Amino acid sequence: MSETTPNLTLPYILPSQAQKHVTHNEALQRLDALVQLTIRATLATPPGTPEDGACFLVDAGAGGLWSGKDGQIAVRQDGAWTFFVPRDGWRGWFAASGTLLIHEDGEWNPLPLPESGEMQMLGINTTPDTTNRLSVAAPATLLTNEGAGHQLKINKAASSDTTSLLFQTGWTGHAEMGLAGHHGFSIKASPDASSWPAALAVTTGRLGAPPPPPLVAASMNSATTTQAAGSKTGFQSLAANQGGFALGAAISGGSGSRLVVPEDGLYLVSLSLQASSTGAHGIDLLVNGATVIASIRNTGSGGTLASKSATTIAALSAGDWLSCEHSGSADVTFGPGKTAVTAIML
Repeated sequence: MSETTPNLTLPYILPSQAQKHVTHNEALQRLDALVQLTIRATLATPPGTPEDGACFLVDAGAGGLWSGKDGQIAVRQDGAWTFFVPRDGWRGWFAASGTLLIHEDGEWNPLPLPESGEMQMLGINTTPDTTNRLSVAAPATLLTNEGAGHQLKINKAASSDTTSLLFQTGWTGHAEMGLAGHHGFSIKASPDASSWPAALAVTTGRLGAPPPPPLVAASMNSATTTQAAGSKTGFQSLAANQGGFALGAAISGGSGSRLVVPEDGLYLVSLSLQASSTGAHGIDLLVNGATVIASIRNTGSGGTLASKSATTIAALSAGDWLSCEHSGSADVTFGPGKTAVTAIML
């Protein structure tokens, strides 16, 4: 008969043994150290003032009183160190990292996940939350096939719901692809994370182009009138219009209405002037009645018809409005292709 138990090598009390309490107490000490095993830290040298009962994992290359004990569990008992060689299957709570590890093939590793089961949240190298219940922080995530292929499925309960892939910068979305509020597949991009125009849409097997950019061709009604220095004109007729350009409030102290910009963006803007005058004349295109973005100056054509144009690129915001202001005096001919403004969002 062996003198120790097979798993924890606890000493048996033998027949006719003197001082049986010594053997019994030694067994209790082993149980106290190894049952509910808690390892405070992994060290290569003993700590300076260890408490009685403290357990440590001896790191590789240990020295001093721990020399030659690499990989063993060092337990402080009765002012001295007792060492135990861990066996496969031992479990230990590593207090420094807050993890429960299992010993196998000479190493301490995390407990393997069960082959099947259910958990409420899972974080891999990061912390999940109630929305992102599966969270992964890694250089890459691999999903590979088993058998003939591999499908990644994203399901939604109703057509009005959304199933999509959202691409973010600093946790703010700027691109999205999927079924966003309907059954049609779309790809969207947003520079401001607020407006989400579709760059591409596929519905019932057909490819849909994105909506055309805002554009307008605006002028006063066709007529020839004399414009004095400082006179102001707006617009009465939209010969072409898409994307939401609109006539707004009447021009204060002038004629016509404001031309209101529908969206933020860069616009290609062209101003044209058709006038007959014996003197100098000019026209300015203004944003919000204050900022000049295009100008035409005519030094005088001796009474003959003169046509000129100016083109610029301007950054305009939704709600900005355009109007014109005249300088000098001339007979100005208004109308499409004459004295008019065209604009298109780039």
